[in-house]
Amino acid sequence: MDVTREPSPASDPSERPSLPAGATQLGRAMARAAAKPLIKAAPLIKVALFDNDDEPDGPPTRPIRPVRDLGRHAAPTPPPTPPPAPLPAPVAGPHAPDTPAARRPPRVDPGLREWTARTTPGWLAVLMVLAALAAMALGLARAGIVPHLGDLPDLRSTAAVVAGTPVVTELEIAVVVGSGLLIMFTVAGLLANAGGETRVLTRWGRYRGTVRRAGLVWVNPMLRRHRVDVRLRHWRSDPVQVTDRTGTPIVVRLLIVWRVKDTARALLGVAEHEIYLREQVQAVLTRTATALPCDSNAAPGPALRDGQWFSDELTRALAAEVAPAGLEVYSVQPLALDYAPEVSDSMRRRRLAELDAGLRTVLVDDAVEAAALAVRRLERVTAHELDEAARSALMEHLLVAFVAPAGVVAPVPAPAVRPVRKDGPIRRDGPPSRREGRPV
Repeated sequence: MDVTREPSPASDPSERPSLPAGATQLGRAMARAAAKPLIKAAPLIKVALFDNDDEPDGPPTRPIRPVRDLGRHAAPTPPPTPPPAPLPAPVAGPHAPDTPAARRPPRVDPGLREWTARTTPGWLAVLMVLAALAAMALGLARAGIVPHLGDLPDLRSTAAVVAGTPVVTELEIAVVVGSGLLIMFTVAGLLANAGGETRVLTRWGRYRGTVRRAGLVWVNPMLRRHRVDVRLRHWRSDPVQVTDRTGTPIVVRLLIVWRVKDTARALLGVAEHEIYLREQVQAVLTRTATALPCDSNAAPGPALRDGQWFSDELTRALAAEVAPAGLEVYSVQPLALDYAPEVSDSMRRRRLAELDAGLRTVLVDDAVEAAALAVRRLERVTAHELDEAARSALMEHLLVAFVAPAGVVAPVPAPAVRPVRKDGPIRRDGPPSRREGRPV
């Protein structure tokens, strides 16, 4: 169906959309097509052509071919786009930061990483030194400087034999000097690397690799060597005084198991990696100890002394802090966890008082249960039901007898019975008594 044709005269004029002033012929045709029930995509086409429901005053810059049969070939309506999430309100104040004030772990040069330096086996260097020594000895023997021994072949040159004195030629000088320089260069590059140790090579301050190979190796003698210990090491910290969550000062002593993982960062990333580790231990311990109280006697809940949380949290936090410096932390274990000397006596008395109060509560609860059980058993054995006053008095004396210290005897009164009314006067229900041989 061509949308450019006039609408059917049977359509209701009241349902036709109002045409804005200055609308083009294409816009008016699409507005008329929108009023027909078979056309479903007309509002979408209008929104796509005119943004914010504002039609342009002139014709579109690119010709648009008339759309035919929109009812059968109309594109499906896309799902509505959810509105964008509102942005967080900016921080008020004249000194509002541009970035969130969150502490980040330190960073080092990403290009500073350990890699294996080029080395040569030491036995090749030793063979070269021996060959240079042999060449030097041969040159000196040909010049006649080395005395001739009778049992050995004569290696002197013809000129030295005729002259009878040492005759040094330019060839012998070159051989001797070259051999000596080669020996010096080779010996200067020899490196004996022990197990568990590495050598970090630098040249004019630039990192040139790490030698982890143990034994005798040869490296460029022009490189400077720095010894770094990569063995598994442990460090027992000094007593560190921090505060727990309640503000009580405590003293903690730690055992840290660590090693150097990246020698390049440990040597060139920080000034002294051992001092850096000690300072990070102090900071991490101070931050972690404030998360929980030292003990949980007064209030139920987790505490620093409970389980492995304290050790695991210290290990995780310290490993994250020292990783940029090339260090690897395996475990951080608290060896001692106690209150500071200025509050240790008062906290010890408080702990004993809390334990005593808890013990007394348990004892009183057990005594109350035992007294109630004894009263119920007494009533069942004697087949007499006690009133409330008698039961309360009996339980009170039983509690005193159970809880009183040794040697203190509390008097127990006779249980009172409930009066029973019969045809005669009121008498107490009890064993039958005889008065003057006749029952009462």
